[in-house]
Amino acid sequence: MKKGCIGLIVLGVIAAALFGWVKTSYNGLVENQELVNKAWSNVESSYQRRADLIPNLVETVKGYAKHEQETLEGVIEARANATKVTIDGANMTPEDLQKYQAAQGDVSSALSRLIAVSESYPDLKANENFKDLQTQLEGTENRINKARADYNEAATEYNIKRRTFPTNIIAGLFNFDEKPNFKAEEGAEKAPKVDFGTSEGK
Repeated sequence: MKKGCIGLIVLGVIAAALFGWVKTSYNGLVENQELVNKAWSNVESSYQRRADLIPNLVETVKGYAKHEQETLEGVIEARANATKVTIDGANMTPEDLQKYQAAQGDVSSALSRLIAVSESYPDLKANENFKDLQTQLEGTENRINKARADYNEAATEYNIKRRTFPTNIIAGLFNFDEKPNFKAEEGAEKAPKVDFGTSEGK
């Protein structure tokens, strides 16, 4: 009887220790996963802020550069296409993120071309509304870069944890999938940045 009781106690201790480890590992993965999801929400809100500024920018430019119809339509089309690419941050795949990044990259390129148009229109460059929009867009680009960097950091930390033994066992059992990262644009070491040319003398 004594040996049986000791055996049960040992099994109970082992079971409690195993449960504690599973609980700690699982909760740790959940916490990291939520940090990734929060970081992704910040990415989306930053890009949405830029999208919200584009219509006013287009209307302002249109008032001074009516002959730049192709450039204006390019921005509108790129924005429309980008808003169609939506991702479930909790279940995104590398392919999903690649499509999202490509669509937002098209918006950045279209904005660069639109802002470059202002160089040929001094009155447009001097317009207070245009200058204010430039400042807001520049700030938004900085937010986008920061949000992307924060997301990559959170995703990397989560991915390392889910691959590290023995937590990888729990990750496999409970389907904690890998989170994709933003990739640097070809020929660049950081997220695309729109050059708005707001410096004096430009």
